[in-house]
Amino acid sequence: MSGKLYIIPTPIGNLEDITYRAVRILKEVDFILAEDTRTTGILLKHLDISKKMYSHNLNNEHKTVERLVVQLQGGEQAALVSDAGTPAISDPGFLLVRACVQNNIAIETLPGPVAFVPALVNSGLPCDRFIFEGFLPHKKGRQKKLKQLAEEERTMVFYESPHRLLKALEQFIEYFGETRQASVSRELTKVFEETKRGTLKEVLAYFSEKKIKGEIVIVVAGA
Repeated sequence: MSGKLYIIPTPIGNLEDITYRAVRILKEVDFILAEDTRTTGILLKHLDISKKMYSHNLNNEHKTVERLVVQLQGGEQAALVSDAGTPAISDPGFLLVRACVQNNIAIETLPGPVAFVPALVNSGLPCDRFIFEGFLPHKKGRQKKLKQLAEEERTMVFYESPHRLLKALEQFIEYFGETRQASVSRELTKVFEETKRGTLKEVLAYFSEKKIKGEIVIVVAGA
């Protein structure tokens, strides 16, 4: 009898955001696949869960997928988690999910935390139609992508690292115009959660005067 892969979203900051079902499944599976076993270990300790963990991240997922498929076909049940949020959304997970689909292995994906949804809703910008771009290319293809997005009419959502935020905002001004409305959220669900709204020019000026920390979600109005 084939096993099953569970995709388990984990809190993006506040540990209270994990669901009852996620806790139950983490206790029941045979093993857990973690982006970073140290980070997941902190969560499991908080939840009083003791379980076998294996590393599954961008560095090794190509090498481990085949072995994991064999284990799941043998009847084992596994939970896949990332450091924070929903696996496969700008995190490892897609390759394993695709392999399970191709091999008729059951997959169950739980609803739960993902950073861009609260940032989008909190932005005050239209969220009935939007596109999620995740992390833009750092170099190759970045300018081409920004040129394409300059005409995008839907609200746009991006992930960015703290040390690249100012550069990203400067480029958005270059391609979208300084008066385009935007919102930047950081440290979502954490003690120092913050959202700054305004024109791209205003948001850039605000963060130019601050020491920027935490994961960043940028929401930009469509054309």
